[in-house]
Amino acid sequence: MNAKLNALVRARWFETTILIVIILAGVLAGLETSPALVARYGTQLEALDLFVLAIFIVEIALKIAVHGRQPWHYFRDGWNVFDFTIVALCCLPMNAQFAAVLRLARALRLLRLVTALPRLQLLVGALLKSLGAMGYVGLLLALMFYIYGVAGVHLFREADASHFGSLKAALLSLFQVITLDNWSEIYRAARPGAPLATPIYFISFILLGTMIMLNLFIGIIMNSMSQMHAEIAERDRQRHVNETDAATIEDDLLLLEQQIESLKDQAARARQRLRHKPSHVPEP
Repeated sequence: MNAKLNALVRARWFETTILIVIILAGVLAGLETSPALVARYGTQLEALDLFVLAIFIVEIALKIAVHGRQPWHYFRDGWNVFDFTIVALCCLPMNAQFAAVLRLARALRLLRLVTALPRLQLLVGALLKSLGAMGYVGLLLALMFYIYGVAGVHLFREADASHFGSLKAALLSLFQVITLDNWSEIYRAARPGAPLATPIYFISFILLGTMIMLNLFIGIIMNSMSQMHAEIAERDRQRHVNETDAATIEDDLLLLEQQIESLKDQAARARQRLRHKPSHVPEP
């Protein structure tokens, strides 16, 4: 029975149907923001919403039933927990106490596209994985903002008090500059205060902020995406092995490639340690 249910929930037509229902849920959430449409078609919209909710409940029930006597295995996947939470919020009673939460949950149902489309899972997973490294880049960016903000107040306070009259105003102005939104106006207003230093100040800040920092963020995300590719491939391989109790040639090749990549990383770390090791040890 579990094998049949597993084949059902993994069938292409089943996944396509759920994808269409998710899109329908998003359309309904948008239509319900129009008071005129709600007043005219409120009953039909409510019926469609209940129909969508029923399909989501059946989908989750089938996916839980796949695990048979171990239904808690369904919640080992974070995306399943995400889906279950959204559907559970949609099941709250429609009264004044839960009305705002219910409307928000209906809008959040469109986020289930992330779980329905593996490519979106890859992007979201890469973003979440890169948050730790992005924190350090953000800290470096904050230090750069603070240093340039303090320098800007001392250089341009007299000439352009509206943009550099205080540290707060300078930081806001630098944020506008880094977005390249009419930054030339701020440049022209500040230039009389320090004609020689102004070009160096603005050009260096734009280069550091918009080019170097942006490239750092892109590099971190690309590295996280490569890691997510490997994790998703390993998860699919392990799932195939668990379902069939056998590994295909592709599974073995994938495992071998991952072991080779791991050995390459270990060799690179060992080479780096060797590079920093003293060339000779002085005799006593």
